Amino acid sequence: MKKTSWAAIALVSVAVSWGAAFVLMKDAIADQPFYDFLATRFLIAGLLMLAFRPKALRSFDKTTVKHGIFLGAILAGGYFTQTIGLELSTAAITGFITGLYVVLVPIFSWVLYKVKAGKRLVWGVILATIALGLISINGLAIGLGETWVILCAALFAAHIVGLSKLSPGKDVYALTVLQLLTVAVFSGIGAFITDGYQAPVDGFGWFAVLFTAVFATAIAFLVQTWAQSIMDASRVAILLTGEVAWTAIIAVMVGQEELSLKTIVGGLLMIASMLVVEWPTKNKNQPPVLLDPLVH
Repeated sequence: MKKTSWAAIALVSVAVSWGAAFVLMKDAIADQPFYDFLATRFLIAGLLMLAFRPKALRSFDKTTVKHGIFLGAILAGGYFTQTIGLELSTAAITGFITGLYVVLVPIFSWVLYKVKAGKRLVWGVILATIALGLISINGLAIGLGETWVILCAALFAAHIVGLSKLSPGKDVYALTVLQLLTVAVFSGIGAFITDGYQAPVDGFGWFAVLFTAVFATAIAFLVQTWAQSIMDASRVAILLTGEVAWTAIIAVMVGQEELSLKTIVGGLLMIASMLVVEWPTKNKNQPPVLLDPLVH
């Protein structure tokens, strides 16, 4: 089997792990405060990546540390708002709306840096807006949980745009470790300010923490980095888009939720909007929006 075939299988596995992470977190944060969960997850992920490549410490220069903390703070805000939304909504809806960041990235790039946006972005925005309405609007109002996740998608998009501007010329691995540890620190501060740190209460809680830290964070980063070195960037992005669908499939399979027809249609339209934005193009000035392994 070719390397690219193995890479495709590995990327699908990453997408499945990201989808499963939403489902596991939904139940885990019912027993452990979300600040505590995130602090444990990201501390383990950061230390694991540092143990895998301790030489990354040599790249912790002043500029890298400053940018890592800045980007990590944005990432922490994204995770806080996403997890609050997950508490108030469902795993499938949280996954669908989080995918909105793929459409928001080129919009932010256009607004902030005048990066030219093509017609496909317009169609992506139209599809995403319709999808968001179907998923989020109940009666005449948008659900509170969905509102938090929309804010999360905006923060994740801002993180990716910031990363594209601040990461060139730096050790990406070291920058990633710094961001993970920054999220752990901010989460830890949140935990101690509220009720003090509380560890996972049982075996399932620890399984959820370790699964999201090891598979959905550390290994996901390594797999995506490896795959991007041997595969077309557009193909990588398209394979990872499956995360949104896997979240809904796994949530239904384990009996965590039942999806209404309105939510299913909205979810499919959200996936379509992501694919419209990411699909390969002959225009080299419009590269695909690569899915960031840190925002899952």
